[in-house]
Formats: sequence, structure tokens, C-alpha cells
Amino acid sequence: MNRTAKGLLVAALVGVVAMAFRVSWNAQRDVARTVGADGTAALLYPFVVDGLMALALVATLVLTGKDKTFALRVLAGYTVASLVLNYVHGLVPELHGGGRVQLADWDPANWVLVLLATSLPVGSIFFGSDLVAKVLHHRPARIADQDESDQPTANRLGSDLPKSTLAAPAEVPELPAIESADLVPVELPQSAPVLAVAAVQHAPRRATGRVPESARTPRPTRTPNELLGEARSATADWPDAELTAEAIRKAVRTSSANGRTLRDTLKAERADQATAAGAVAG
Repeated sequence: MNRTAKGLLVAALVGVVAMAFRVSWNAQRDVARTVGADGTAALLYPFVVDGLMALALVATLVLTGKDKTFALRVLAGYTVASLVLNYVHGLVPELHGGGRVQLADWDPANWVLVLLATSLPVGSIFFGSDLVAKVLHHRPARIADQDESDQPTANRLGSDLPKSTLAAPAEVPELPAIESADLVPVELPQSAPVLAVAAVQHAPRRATGRVPESARTPRPTRTPNELLGEARSATADWPDAELTAEAIRKAVRTSSANGRTLRDTLKAERADQATAAGAVAG
């Protein structure tokens, strides 16, 4: 709805309220005279009732939550009271002259109507002050400038750059099986170079966890002869039962495939040595 339509709607509401106020003016003024108000008080009495209704209507448009519910209850209560006074004014023709007459033939009903008419000004002071205080202390809800889903993704340090990833080095192929003690050096393919990513200057970052494998400095590559020499030294005093691929792998810190190859080679060497020793003894 554009501003012009809103302006016309508000103007129409003000016009309707003003005409309704004028229609009920005589009834409330005459009732005020009946309950003992003088001429000036009787002229101001309609402002007490219908004026608080207008104030409660404005407060309903401004307030929210429980405060809005309270303003609606005040508006409804004073609307019912104004309706009762206009209804009594229409039933009792003697009220039109403005004299002191009884509002109802039945005394209890007359007492209730007099109590209602005389309590409305006091209620206007109480409820009007409360509504004004609620409106003055009301804080409208803040509206976000932009939906969170529309904002660009940013990391937690304030950088709106995507996280860089390092290329993982190529896997080292398994070593071929070693047939004898005289090993021929085999050149292993060099791992793929790691692509360096330029770092963006930002606030210093704290370590948040374990350093990824791809970011660590790679260990120097050992030749099969070097691995075999280390395995011989590490397992020189091992019994044959403990000569397993897993134990050798942990001892020389190599792969599982290399551990199996070294195990087979070492067992073959020990078998050859045992055969040679038996032949010499025989």
C-alpha cells in the first residue's frame, strides 16, 4: 500500500471517529448532568470517555505484545461503557432535558449506572496515564538491514576470501619385492611439488587444531638399500617369531608394503645364512 492510500485511510478513520464523537456527545453530556456534574464538567465529560477511546486506539497501533493487549482491553471497556450510556440515554426521555432524574426504575440498576458514569473520569486518569507511559517507553523492534542469507560468506577472522587448499602430494608406489641381499637402487618418482598459495595479510591466527599432512615438511626419501640397512640394524637381535611386517614398519617408520618386502627379504637372508652354516658344519 502506497503513502497516498495510507493517508486516505487515516483521514477516513479520523472522520468516522469525529462523527461518532459528535453523535454520542449529547447522550454523555446529559448523563453527566444527571449524576451531578455542572455545565462545564458536563461539556468536558464526552472528552473523558471518547477521548480515552481515541488514545487507546493510537496506543494499540503503536504497542506490541502484552502492552497491545492491555490497550485493546481499555478500548473495549470504554467502548462498552459509552454504549451503555448512550443506550440509557435513549431509554429515558427525561434525560434529554438535562435535569436530575433516575437512570433506571430499579434501584440496584440505577446504582450500577451511576457508579459507571462517575467512575469513568477516574478510570480515564489511571488508564490514560498508563497507556501514555507504555507508548513513551516502547522500543520498536530493530529490523535487520539485510537478510543473513544474502550476506557473503566470511570466515571467523573477518576475511571474506575462501580458504585455500594445498595440493596433496602424489602417493609413493609400493617397492618391488627384493629377491636377494644384493639390492639394486631403484629411483622412486619424486612427489608432485606443492603449490604455494600467496597468503593474504590479516590478523594473526591462532592454531586451531592439528596441522594437515599436506602442510607438513615431507621426510627425505630413502632408497631400498637404505631401508634394508636400517631394517638389518634394527632387527639384528630379534628372534624369527618377532620378525613381522608390522614390527619392521614401526621400527624403520615406513609403509606397510615396504614392511612386508623387508620382512620377506630378512627372512630369506636368515634362511640362506642358516643353510650356509649347516653346509659348513657338515
